[in-house]
This record gives sequence, C-alpha cells and structure tokens, in this order.
Amino acid sequence: MPNVSGVKSKQVIFGTDTDAISVSGTSTTLALLNSGPWVNAQTVTLTSSANNSGITFVVVGKDANGDAQTSAATTGPNAGNVSVAGTWTEVTSITASGSITTDISAGITSGATTGVIFGGRTRVRGMTGVAGGGAGIIYIKNSSATSTNRLVVDIDNGEAIEPYIPDDGVLCPDGAYFAYSGTAVVGLSIQYDG
Repeated sequence: MPNVSGVKSKQVIFGTDTDAISVSGTSTTLALLNSGPWVNAQTVTLTSSANNSGITFVVVGKDANGDAQTSAATTGPNAGNVSVAGTWTEVTSITASGSITTDISAGITSGATTGVIFGGRTRVRGMTGVAGGGAGIIYIKNSSATSTNRLVVDIDNGEAIEPYIPDDGVLCPDGAYFAYSGTAVVGLSIQYDG
C-alpha cells in the first residue's frame, strides 16, 4: 500500500440528537464531544429543561463550505431548544455570556444528507459505520452530486458498513462527494487522503 500517512477522517451524521455535540453542563464553555468534522452540514441546537433565555451563546466552527464561521449571539433556550443560525460542518467552541442556570446540551437537528468529503484530488481509503432499519445506497462521487459515481455501496437493515476498498483507494480526481439514498445509515466514518 502506498504511503497513507496523510489519511484523515470525517463523519456523516443523520437525524436529531439533542446532545450529539455536548452533553449537559453548566460551564460557560461547553465541553465538546462529537464536534466534527462532518461531511454533511448540520443545524446546531441548544437544549435545556429550564429558563436560560437571559444568557446568549456564541458558536465557533466551520460552515457548510468548510470556511471559518462564528455565529451571532444566540439567546439561550427557555425549557426547550433553540437553533443556532447557519449550518455547520465542525464546532470548535460554544461559549455562554454568563452563568448557565440549568444544564445546557448542544446537539443537531436533521440537516443535509449529502456533502463534500474533500474538495481537491483525493482517494477514499475506507469507511466504517452502522446501519439501522431499512435499506439504502451510499454513493461516493467525483466532485459533486451530479458527477460520476466512483463507489456505490448497498446497505441492508442492521448490517455493519465496512466495504472492501482496494489498497490504492478510490480515486476522485476532482474531489470526493458523499450522497445517500434510503433510510439505513445511522452513522458513518469515511477515511480519505487529505
């Protein structure tokens, strides 16, 4: 196998999960767990069981294009959840303007199901994941949603997603793009040259 020391990984995430990014906490800077990078851009949410509307939150990370992004101050939730403006492929910090009244968690709500794995010439080296109920098809395309399929993987109900990819990987000369149809995938990590 050629030198793969430059291999990176991005996660594809689906659905709504109120604590996908940070479990509940009261620190003014939330402790991040799964903060990206993600292939598919997501809406960030803040959730609390009490009134935290007197506090604002600023999120720093990357937008749907992978460019640096800082949100405007977002008013905290009042016994529910609020969405932070914009879509995000990575979150590097979430900071409150003051003391949090009752635990706040950060999560995602159903966002994009497609996205850019890498914007330049790359090779997809592998992928691992888990399928939920139903079936689906994963497409790795060259550069965009309308371009040539480079890899197609059928997914069945409840199976592990770990297709064999030849040693040299799947070449995407103009960049690698992820697309998906169906309902089976619940989590996926894609490894690529970056």
